[in-house]
Amino acid sequence: MSRTTDVQLLLDAYASGIFPMAAGRDDDELHWVDPRMRGIFPLDNFHISRSLARAILRENYEIRTDSAFSEVVRLCAARSETWINAPLTALYDALHDIGHAHAIEVWQNGALTGGVFGITLGSAFFGESMFSTRTDASKIALAYLVDRLTEAGFTLFDTQFLTPHLASLGAVEIPRHDYRTRLAEALRHTAEFTLPETPSAQLLLQRRTQRS
Repeated sequence: MSRTTDVQLLLDAYASGIFPMAAGRDDDELHWVDPRMRGIFPLDNFHISRSLARAILRENYEIRTDSAFSEVVRLCAARSETWINAPLTALYDALHDIGHAHAIEVWQNGALTGGVFGITLGSAFFGESMFSTRTDASKIALAYLVDRLTEAGFTLFDTQFLTPHLASLGAVEIPRHDYRTRLAEALRHTAEFTLPETPSAQLLLQRRTQRS
């Protein structure tokens, strides 16, 4: 298949509620996943602990959007075990090129220290992976991501699976049928990931308090 066909196949898969994963870094095959229980982040339920709020307020970081998308993907895959292989990396880059994949990045002292990336379709954001090389960097990225999704009009933040770490931040698990109902509704609307401006730390926390 051509790159264009592969990208369209991937978008069609996300729209159907399934997503690809590889068994490992060196596995050239992609496997389609359709979990019985699906992890999501209710956008009004993201939990910012006191320690995370303090880390956000330090503002010893810079938030960037899509300035180093490929590097974020690479760093997300730079662990002993990963489901991101070379074909997936190429597809993510292709989706980014056409505006369907984005990253929120945390930069400190000129270095990329944390980030999260995902796929956008309609008003749905499909979170793929995140990384952190400094304490709280990935949590800070998630906080700014949730704010951006809310301000841009997204209605669904899919985390694919629920982990204890995501649950501590407010993510929940819902049955496949409920997920597909929410996905279908999200695909009826549009949202623009790049439209909102990055808020100050104070404004981000103020917005979160108002939505809690």
